[in-house]
Amino acid sequence: MKTLAITLALALSSFICNAQKNDTLATYTITVKINNTLNNNGHMLIGLHTTDTFMKTKGIQNSKAEIKDGKVEVTFKDVVPGEYAVMVLHDENDNNRMDFESNGMPKESYGISNNPMLFGPPTFSDAAFKVTNENIDMIIRL
Repeated sequence: MKTLAITLALALSSFICNAQKNDTLATYTITVKINNTLNNNGHMLIGLHTTDTFMKTKGIQNSKAEIKDGKVEVTFKDVVPGEYAVMVLHDENDNNRMDFESNGMPKESYGISNNPMLFGPPTFSDAAFKVTNENIDMIIRL
């Protein structure tokens, strides 16, 4: 009888631990749409960033997407809950970087999540959003 009780207790605790473990492994998708490109030249570079990568390096997930009829759609998969930002660059000349005028202004269109009106370089707080418990769809304007 003791053996049966111990076996049942171990099985039940194992089940409870696995149920909690599965909650922490939940991941989500972030779908990004851009509908207002000026032309179909080049590609759209889209990066999913954390505060550690924003404006410093490549994102934690990156995509190079073809532009069709002035539109692009990209989905980032397996995103764990947390705070993120999305940066988009219309790389018209396909050199995989943003080009600047001699006065420091960007030559190519760009956008960030939340679509803020900016009068200077974007910050993480301008673009930040939280992934909590559902998939996210967003439209970014260039």
